[in-house]
Amino acid sequence: MSLLGRLNDEMKQAMKSKEKEKLTVIRMLKAALQNEGIKAGGRDLTEEEELTVLSREVKQRKDSLHEFEKAGREDLVAKIQTELTYVNEYMPEQLSEEEVSAIVDAAIAETGASAKVDMGKVMAALMPKVKGKADGSLVNRLVQQKLSK
Repeated sequence: MSLLGRLNDEMKQAMKSKEKEKLTVIRMLKAALQNEGIKAGGRDLTEEEELTVLSREVKQRKDSLHEFEKAGREDLVAKIQTELTYVNEYMPEQLSEEEVSAIVDAAIAETGASAKVDMGKVMAALMPKVKGKADGSLVNRLVQQKLSK
């Protein structure tokens, strides 16, 4: 079942069980996916494109969460955390730091990188492998650590 189909089913369920927050998040995700489909010429999105949209939604919420925490807006922090919980239900299972580290090591060996100037090559080889499965900032930090040794 496509992600849009799953969202439609869960939207009906959220309506029946009167889960307003979940319903709002599902509608937001559906709109984001449909807008991306329109940008793609009205065709159905591939799984990778759907994952890109979901990753973007997660990143936006994490950025908002960070800003609201800095501003001391606990009311908004709680709301964004709830939204993040619902959005993460549709994301693939996240890789652990050890798993990401092993993938980073393989990408460094594959590209023959040896210094920080090679970081772009490593990231280009690495990101398609971990897209949606690992936080970009974690990947970035691990690559920097390993290339600075």
